Amino acid sequence: MRVARFTQGSDPRYALVDGDELVVIAGDPIYTPVTPTGERVRLDDDGVRLLAPVIPRSKVVAVARNYVAHAEEMQVEVPTRPLLFFKPNTSVVGPDDPVVVPQWSQRVEHEGELAVVIGKVTKDVSPEAAAAHVFGYTCANDVTARDVQRAEGQWARAKGFDTSCPLGPWIVPDLDVDDLEVTVRVNGEQRQHGRTSQMVFDVAYLVSYVSEAFTLLPGDVILTGTPAGTGPLEHRDVVEVEVEQIGTLRNPVLRR
Repeated sequence: MRVARFTQGSDPRYALVDGDELVVIAGDPIYTPVTPTGERVRLDDDGVRLLAPVIPRSKVVAVARNYVAHAEEMQVEVPTRPLLFFKPNTSVVGPDDPVVVPQWSQRVEHEGELAVVIGKVTKDVSPEAAAAHVFGYTCANDVTARDVQRAEGQWARAKGFDTSCPLGPWIVPDLDVDDLEVTVRVNGEQRQHGRTSQMVFDVAYLVSYVSEAFTLLPGDVILTGTPAGTGPLEHRDVVEVEVEQIGTLRNPVLRR
């Protein structure tokens, strides 16, 4: 099952993806049972546009340096416990939405990763029980103003600016994420490649660890870290984040 959020020139709606069609469902599937309305919409119909599959009502919690090779390329130590930071929900955009490079940064980089979408209120959950609190998984790009990150020491501006958190193209529930391929391409050229089995801390541990500090609410998102190969994005680039068994998140890059 793939759960998409879309618009056709009206208010956002939810649907199940069935080939090249959207099977429209009633309500928000994070909060209500999946109930088809009987309406079907083709993905290539006029005005149909996929949106970010979730807009976190509370927060995006991201994990830094969760792949050894990425920590090495950044010339930093691998954390002995998950290193967490926030991205505001105003940073979220969807498939084909532009990543807008801020005027105050001269080096913005891609960081493709697996994202976890929380499905219920989660506090102090054990790793063994974590999966029951997950609604599903999607692709993410933790876009980073690298020069600002290095200059400022804290990461709020560098990683939280508007359009710095593309999510999509849809959510896949009930997925085994222990060993999925994560690939990033820029203008068709592969930049990043890794597998979720290479994470320092796996998904179940991350959900548990985050929930010890912050109550996770339905629709909150956890970004699980990026493999090695991060690199710069330039005006008019097209960046693609592909996660095996989920799909491909594609975004153009603009500097205004």
